[in-house]
Amino acid sequence: MATLQVRDLDDRLYNFLKTSARQQNRSISQEVITMIERYLNSPGTAVANSTLAFLSMSGAWKDDRSAEAIIGDIRDFRSPSRRFGADDGLFD
Repeated sequence: MATLQVRDLDDRLYNFLKTSARQQNRSISQEVITMIERYLNSPGTAVANSTLAFLSMSGAWKDDRSAEAIIGDIRDFRSPSRRFGADDGLFD
């Protein structure tokens, strides 16, 4: 039997898997296997162009301004940090 190792899994996704596994009285590994089997065995899961499907989920930033104008706006909207107080000597 093969072994699959997943690295750099987002904490939110891991917590979702953990909760789902607990609700189904399964280990996380069993839950992932069940989800993969369910996905691969369901009809109509094939996507004509997976890249385009992924990009449609992620959205895009559309802006006609130049990079310099966008950066300028970001800098203009920032406010100075008051986290360390005034003149504490460490972060002046």
